[in-house]
Amino acid sequence: MATFSPDEFYARINKTLAGAGALITDPARRVLLVKPNYRDHWLWPGGHVDEGETPDQACAREITEELGLFLRVGRLLGVHWVPPFGDRPMPLIHFLFDCGTLPDDAGIVLQEEELDAHGFFDLREAARLMPAYLVRRLHAALDARDDGTTFYLTGGSPAMAR
Repeated sequence: MATFSPDEFYARINKTLAGAGALITDPARRVLLVKPNYRDHWLWPGGHVDEGETPDQACAREITEELGLFLRVGRLLGVHWVPPFGDRPMPLIHFLFDCGTLPDDAGIVLQEEELDAHGFFDLREAARLMPAYLVRRLHAALDARDDGTTFYLTGGSPAMAR
């Protein structure tokens, strides 16, 4: 049986990225989406979990950085494991948190370095703006919020159908 040092062991195991996002809606249940300038589609506010952060801390930081808001990060709605694709050679584990309902978009100040636009969209509109795997996550998140449950999804890439 081979013996590995801790450095050798950790160099050999799977590496995974972690991301966190915020489900924010308006009173009409439309979801807040942002349009990053580095992607060709819309998604909810959020980003990668930095070293030393927990996913909920990353979510709070991203809301403040991207929207200029200080919102309470609520309960975890679910987790989505997304396999490698494109230029990302490792899986992504995405944590999506319930960050409540805003009465309108007053107070949102976009991070111009990363975001081109934002808006509240109903499910039909969101489905036209997001890849199918993110629409699947959105439906799961809204169901989890409504039911008080938590979702776990696997799979998904821009090329995969819902």
